[in-house]
Amino acid sequence: MEMTRYDHGVPSWADIGVHDVPAGVAFYAALFGWDGQDLGPEAGHYTILSKDGRQVAAISTAQDPGPPHWTTYVNVDDADAVAARAVEAGGAVLVAPMDVMTAGRMLVLSDTTGAVVAAWQPKDHIGAQLVNEPGAMTWNELSTSDLAASKAFYTAVFGWSWGGAEEYAEFQVGGRTVGGAMPRPEGMPAEVPDHWLVYFGSGDVDADVAKAQALGASVAVGPTDIPGTGRFAVLVDPEGALFALFKS
Repeated sequence: MEMTRYDHGVPSWADIGVHDVPAGVAFYAALFGWDGQDLGPEAGHYTILSKDGRQVAAISTAQDPGPPHWTTYVNVDDADAVAARAVEAGGAVLVAPMDVMTAGRMLVLSDTTGAVVAAWQPKDHIGAQLVNEPGAMTWNELSTSDLAASKAFYTAVFGWSWGGAEEYAEFQVGGRTVGGAMPRPEGMPAEVPDHWLVYFGSGDVDADVAKAQALGASVAVGPTDIPGTGRFAVLVDPEGALFALFKS
């Protein structure tokens, strides 16, 4: 599906900071058929990843020494207002609202249990131009140690309403489901913080898992059916970042 705009509160973009950008671009390009465009030194070599000529995600140099992670960006009408609401709701602003040249205005925050999410107020860059297809973002999911507290936080900050079930909540914008939230899975290592997981579309989950492993990834959750919904898997890229595959 091609996108030209996003409503307030809808996840619109994902990026990752890695320690070896050329290797990271090579891995994801081989897996998803992406092309990378380095925006140059003035943009910190932020590299836009495109599928069939449409922007789907980005990769850049990691800003901290820990394991890399994919970041979910939520489209917002007013980044500064979102930052204020996040603090009022008990979260923290990790990167204060800042203009990214003429692309838009961004901020990074952590919620009440420490999960990190970003917000994007678009100008020239709307976010992903392609979603819900193989090689494009299809879903964004929170794993939280306190689902009730997380739901209250995100309702206050982004205005989400909620559906789904007690064990798997779905957040909604304008009555439309746009992502999910779940209690931390049993057995998740304590050192793994509460986090957002980005799902990318797959034409064949099993084949893509095998391809990712051949490219140096490891498997966190093997290909698994979700009855009536689709098939998914969770992978760890060669630098240690979690991401997921999904076929409806």
